[in-house]
Amino acid sequence: MAENRKQRAIPISTKTTQPFWDGIEAGKLMLQYDPDENVYQFYPRAGSVKTGRRNLVWREASGVGTIYSFTETYVPIAGFEERTPYLLAMVELEEGVRILANLINVSAATISVGMPVKVAFETITDEQDYFCFEPA
Repeated sequence: MAENRKQRAIPISTKTTQPFWDGIEAGKLMLQYDPDENVYQFYPRAGSVKTGRRNLVWREASGVGTIYSFTETYVPIAGFEERTPYLLAMVELEEGVRILANLINVSAATISVGMPVKVAFETITDEQDYFCFEPA
């Protein structure tokens, strides 16, 4: 009997997102920074969400933040079937942006809103790493 298991989706980088994925491969969480407004933004875009200008620069984020919200997922998306249940969190980074990510090395019973977390990295294929968060 053939297995009907799906592979986890591999991100496809674009000209706009390439610096983000290059950072992930280097073990860094990179964010776009708007020097005119002195704010970070996430997810990567071609222009500033504040001004529309295209003068954004990439900066390494601290990688630390707190849990803003979380959920324990029992119905998996493709590629996560063997991980259920798994934890997803909206993490508010020190830089002021929120980022949705998997939580690792923690159980649902020990998570709370406001809990400190730090970025971690998972290998999803021989060529691709992905960011996640774990307790700080």
